Amino acid sequence: MESPVHSLPSLFKQLGLPDDPVSIEKFVAVHSPLKPELHLADAFFWTENQKKFLRNEILEDADWAEVVDELNLLLHSARGVQKT
Repeated sequence: MESPVHSLPSLFKQLGLPDDPVSIEKFVAVHSPLKPELHLADAFFWTENQKKFLRNEILEDADWAEVVDELNLLLHSARGVQKT
C-alpha cells in the first residue's frame, strides 16, 4: 500500500491556513527566513495544535512528513523564495 502524497496547499489546509498559492507565498514571505537553528515546529507563529501536528509528523515520519519538510525548507530559505 502506498502512502498518501500530500501537497503544500493541502498542508496549509490541514493547518487551518489559507491554502491558495498567493496566501502560501505571502505566508512564506512574511515568516522567512527562520534562523537555521530554529526547528519549524518551534516558530512563534504556530498555534499549539499546529506545533504538535508539525512535530509529530516529522518525528513519526508520518504521511505528512515530506511536505512538512518542504515547508521547513521554504521557511529556512531566503525571504520570499518559493519553488513550485
